[in-house]
Amino acid sequence: MTTSTRGAAKVPAVLVLEDGRIFRGRAYGAVGVTFGEAVFSTGMTGYQETLTDPSYHRQVVVMTAPHVGNTGVNDEDPESQRIWVAGYVVRDPARVPSNWRSRRSLDEELRNQGVVGISGIDTRALTRHLRERGAMRVGIFSGNALPDDGTMFAEVRQAPEMQGADLSAEVATKETYVVPAIGTKKFTVAAVDLGIKGMTPHRMAERGIEVHVLPATATVEDVYAVNPDGVFFSNGPGDPATADHPVSVMRAVLERGTPLFGICFGNQILGRALGFGTYKLKYGHRGINQPVQDRTTGKVEVTAHNHGFAVDAPLDRVSETPFGRAEVSHVCLNDQVVEGLQLLDRPAFSVQYHPEAAAGPHDAAYLFDRFTSLMEGQRA
Repeated sequence: MTTSTRGAAKVPAVLVLEDGRIFRGRAYGAVGVTFGEAVFSTGMTGYQETLTDPSYHRQVVVMTAPHVGNTGVNDEDPESQRIWVAGYVVRDPARVPSNWRSRRSLDEELRNQGVVGISGIDTRALTRHLRERGAMRVGIFSGNALPDDGTMFAEVRQAPEMQGADLSAEVATKETYVVPAIGTKKFTVAAVDLGIKGMTPHRMAERGIEVHVLPATATVEDVYAVNPDGVFFSNGPGDPATADHPVSVMRAVLERGTPLFGICFGNQILGRALGFGTYKLKYGHRGINQPVQDRTTGKVEVTAHNHGFAVDAPLDRVSETPFGRAEVSHVCLNDQVVEGLQLLDRPAFSVQYHPEAAAGPHDAAYLFDRFTSLMEGQRA
């Protein structure tokens, strides 16, 4: 990716999809060239959390909400130390941010971090195109000396695909760090960072859990060196079919019977550890308004998602696995995609979405309590 941080308000920009569709607009954020997988997010709020979510690494995010940036950018809400999206696509950027917490505009933040974007295009048409044809490679080109359409198209077609991409180690912490429990410490959890959001260990800390966040390359010995009461596998980017190392670590945790909780990528890792396959969704689930049913209670939750892959597990029956019986615990009501798994003979479960509620919604916060209950039960 090449970028410039000069003003981009009137600089021409072009978005080129790998199937040849072209959208022309204006540069937004940094001026330059970027490539990634074109996906759309249906969230109307929380763009700062989306941008800094490591799960979006190497993705060009199209915002379906037409007006973006109106609350600016603050220093409290980022989910990591940087913006991870490969590119950003909006229809109508806010001209002036208006919020008491704002420290700078979204456009300025994108420029400062070298994130190439485009504005002024018909994002509704682009979203419909991706819904019909699926997520695909894309390039954003901006500047006063743009290549011809054929050259841009050829460069997009040479960009790497998301299928087969092993990305979690690229976004995970390199060194172990500890998030202390808030109030009285009740439990210790080893959290394997595959692209963890900052709010996730905070939600556990609120429940009296001391969280040791470990690199994606952590071994079984590293996990148990912290003497955990439970083990957590986080969200993250990439194709779960490439995640052989975390799968092997999770299988060792399941063998020992330690309480286990996984979210998003962690759900796919559990699926693979149990012997299920994974597959790429046509255009994935992204945004903070996805309806999911908890089949164990019948409750319907509005949930936050970012996943382009899913677990291939049967919805209509309990499955026999090397670690006992397993069942699908949650399902998406839009398309019947597996959104959660649980073991019936061991203390382990996972969900495909993000219960840490940053930027919301809060319907799934109970899952951290469910994890705490598993650890309480194991200790008893």
